[in-house]
Amino acid sequence: MSSTRIHRVLETASSLAFVGVFDTLSAKLAQQVGFPMAFVSGYSVAATDIGEPDMGLLTQTEITDRARRICASVEIPIIVDADTGYGNPLNVHRTVRELIAAGAAGCFLEDQLWPKKCGHMRGKRLIEREEYIDKIRAAVDARGERDFFIVARTDALAVQGMDEAVERILAARAAGADASFIEAPGTVEQLAEIGRRVPRPMVANMIEGGKTPVLPRERLAELGFQLIFYPLAGIFAAAKAMRTVYEQVLRDGTAAADAQMSFGEFNSLIGVDEKYALAGRFGAS
Repeated sequence: MSSTRIHRVLETASSLAFVGVFDTLSAKLAQQVGFPMAFVSGYSVAATDIGEPDMGLLTQTEITDRARRICASVEIPIIVDADTGYGNPLNVHRTVRELIAAGAAGCFLEDQLWPKKCGHMRGKRLIEREEYIDKIRAAVDARGERDFFIVARTDALAVQGMDEAVERILAARAAGADASFIEAPGTVEQLAEIGRRVPRPMVANMIEGGKTPVLPRERLAELGFQLIFYPLAGIFAAAKAMRTVYEQVLRDGTAAADAQMSFGEFNSLIGVDEKYALAGRFGAS
């Protein structure tokens, strides 16, 4: 594939910073402020849907159900974290078909041994390179000619080193993946090496407090990265803001209005006036 929705977004900019979303509200906010695409992270869905860490506890049906609601709520294309595909190549095949049916514009597919862990946590283990490439081949087959962007992600850097990580990405791209993602480089020098050795488009994962240095988009573009995403910035900010307001209500019995979106602004975000107009068309009060 060379003309997916994500490819068309990439044609408009040499590099793109975008954010992670975790529900329909965060997706609507991403669209409202102007992002041309967004990403559903397994870390965030695990936290918000089941209240658990990103340690392989989230199931395929849980991520696809969340993706379906998010994709239906916005017009921008959404890439979904498909983790390992939730099993062997047959599971990958089904996962890709389910995500396409849900309206997703693409997915990340990684090479960890299930149960996987967040790429910036310790204790990661890998499947064999050949098994991972079989999963990529299964994803490409399930996609067929449909509009779906496949990002090959490897966690091999932390487990087996840079050379193995590069070899896995090269093999995944040869098998039909659309983008390259070596997870959790720990230094600017490693980011630069990835930029020299891995085919574009490439993904840079900017997690505040994670293993990878958080660099400005311009610097990452210089190093060769096109897809620069901030998967957890929104959920971390939301959690901090909500806790601050909740603590204030508990302490003071009230909440500062300037710390909140107004009632009218929020109603506009979720489309209250549009629903009134729709109801009026069909005689509903």
